[in-house]
Amino acid sequence: MQLRFAVFALFMGSFVLVAEAAEISQFRGSRGDGISVGTQPPVEFSELKNLSWKTQIPGKGWSSPVIADGKLWLTTAIEVFPDESEREKLLLEAGDEPRKFHEKQIAKSITLKLVTVNLSSGKLDEMIDLVHIEKPDSIHRMNSYASPTPFIDGKHIYCHFGTYGTFCIDRNSLSIIWKNQIPQNHSVGPGSSPFIYKNLLILICDGVDKQYVTALDKMTGESVWKTDRPEMDAPDGNRKKSFDTPIYVKDRLGREQLICMGSQWVVAYEPETGKEIWKVLHGKGFSVVPRPVVGNGMVYISTGFGKAQLWAIRIDGTGDVSETHVAWVVKRNIPTQPSPLLLDDRLYVMGDTGIATCFDAIDGTTVWAKRVGGNYVASPLFANGKIYFANQEGIVKVIEPNDKYKEVASNQISGQIKASPVAIENAIILRTEQNLYRFEVDDTSAKKNISIEN
Repeated sequence: MQLRFAVFALFMGSFVLVAEAAEISQFRGSRGDGISVGTQPPVEFSELKNLSWKTQIPGKGWSSPVIADGKLWLTTAIEVFPDESEREKLLLEAGDEPRKFHEKQIAKSITLKLVTVNLSSGKLDEMIDLVHIEKPDSIHRMNSYASPTPFIDGKHIYCHFGTYGTFCIDRNSLSIIWKNQIPQNHSVGPGSSPFIYKNLLILICDGVDKQYVTALDKMTGESVWKTDRPEMDAPDGNRKKSFDTPIYVKDRLGREQLICMGSQWVVAYEPETGKEIWKVLHGKGFSVVPRPVVGNGMVYISTGFGKAQLWAIRIDGTGDVSETHVAWVVKRNIPTQPSPLLLDDRLYVMGDTGIATCFDAIDGTTVWAKRVGGNYVASPLFANGKIYFANQEGIVKVIEPNDKYKEVASNQISGQIKASPVAIENAIILRTEQNLYRFEVDDTSAKKNISIEN
């Protein structure tokens, strides 16, 4: 098997590079932190430059693609839309308040699918039906019914759609091995991506109605453990919901930790049992989206909606360490949706409204801040010595990571970008609301194959 890049083993924030096959297994890459090792995507690209292929993806979804078997795997929702009078009726039946109708979208029905695209040619190969839902709940107009990113493990791929179901699919036969439905009220739609630890599929289930973390047997879908979140001080369930994705770390004491960010609390659990190791009360933050990153003996979290803050927390504690293990807190220009990017002792964040900031990861001081413009949901990518920031206007800013802001390229493509970009080999993969792109450095431009699949 040809070897392409490396992953790491965390130990109090340090990492060791080990070889791994050319695949991307989860949200934010196989490392789970937005860092792509050994890849060389282009710095400059557009619809006319360094474009290898462009493929239309039916339906709508903001899940990021994962890669294995020479294919891109991603989820989508085929929606049947109501007219305006039907829309208002469906929203009322779903329990939405008329004053919030402008924030919501709703479908008459949805069919959730797993899509495969050939990595080399861009050909849309397969569309696997997973489940059909009549009268789904309403979701936020910025969300989709297929936002969680799948997880590749062994010969299987795991697709999660929140309350609409969790699926284990054999990647060879494309058959559904098992499915499980864990009902919950997301209020604004699903968002948490699944995570695999050994033989367990970990899901954060922080809905309006109930909040907990659970582990399923990855071979059967049966429940192994379930741990309720700490008690919250909130006026209603909307301030308790969250949409985060777990991260795994082994601390300096040798303890394995599954760190699960949520509203008001961030908690580290024993992966095998779900038992709490430590927890920190971070305030009133809710609807948390950014996936934490770990390094320097700390976990770095964004506290979500309300007034977003960036916290650095030492991970070697036990019990409630809210008063003892918070290293620093920053309260300005912190994203509520894009995840942070940690490169050694520098932490890079992109605010929702286009303010990029570099922090000293050890003490939290600001190294630089720059308004670059645009609106951001996608998390940043580090590849080939550069940082890629992709915004909703279809612009990808490329900067050099150092102690002064240095932009090296600004690339425009068609359509919104909300899915986080990924790098593979000498290419960058971008998903917009309609298309999937592969841009790569290739001197043989005559080989270009622009594929539009309907």
